[in-house]
Amino acid sequence: MIVRLTGTVIEVTEDSAVLERDGVAREILIPGFAVGELTANRGLEMSLHTMEFIEANQSGGNMTPRLAGFVHSEDRIFFRHFISVKGIGLRKAMRALAEPIRRIADWIERGDKKSLTTLPGIGNRAAEMIIAELKGKVQDFAIGAESNGSAIDTARFTDSQRDALEVLTAWGDPRQDAERWLERAAQLHPDTTVPEDWVKAAYRVKIGADG
Repeated sequence: MIVRLTGTVIEVTEDSAVLERDGVAREILIPGFAVGELTANRGLEMSLHTMEFIEANQSGGNMTPRLAGFVHSEDRIFFRHFISVKGIGLRKAMRALAEPIRRIADWIERGDKKSLTTLPGIGNRAAEMIIAELKGKVQDFAIGAESNGSAIDTARFTDSQRDALEVLTAWGDPRQDAERWLERAAQLHPDTTVPEDWVKAAYRVKIGADG
C-alpha cells in the first residue's frame, strides 16, 4: 500500500497533480480545495498522503490503478469517511471536495443540506445521504473542534507515524488503541522511520511481542 509520495510538483490541473522523483513522474488525483496550494508549490518538493484505488471504465472492462493524494493526513482520513457514503465514489468525491475539509465537516455536523448542495456534483439526495451517514462521525474535523477538545491530536506523531496510524485504523483497529500502540512503539524503536515499519512495530506491541 502506497501511503505517501514525495517529489517535485511539476504539473497541476483542476483534478490532478504530477510528482516527479528520480526520473519517475506519477499522476495523483487531488481534491479541488488542494489545487491552489499545490499550484503555489509548483517546482518545489512536496509530500502527498495517498490512497490506492482500482478504477473501472463504464463498460466494466479495463481496470486502471489510481492514486488519490492529500496535502494533510487528516484530509485523507476525512476522505475515507466521505467515500463510505453510498453513491459517493472516487471521482465524485474528488470533485465534490472543492471546499476545505473543516468547512464541509461543519456543514455535515450541523445538518446544513443547503451548503452541501453547493459542492460540485452534490444534489439534494446526495446531501441528505451524506448527513444521514456521516453526522456524528466527522466532528473531529469540523470548524471549532479545537475549542471543545475533540480535534485530532497529531502533534505528538510524525508524518510516518500518522500514515501508519491510518493504515491501522483502515484495517479495523480502534484509533485510540492504535495511537497507544504507536506511542509505545516509538519508545521502544525511536529509530523507525517508514510507515510500514511503524505498522509492524505497533502490531508487535499489540500482540505483546514487545514490552
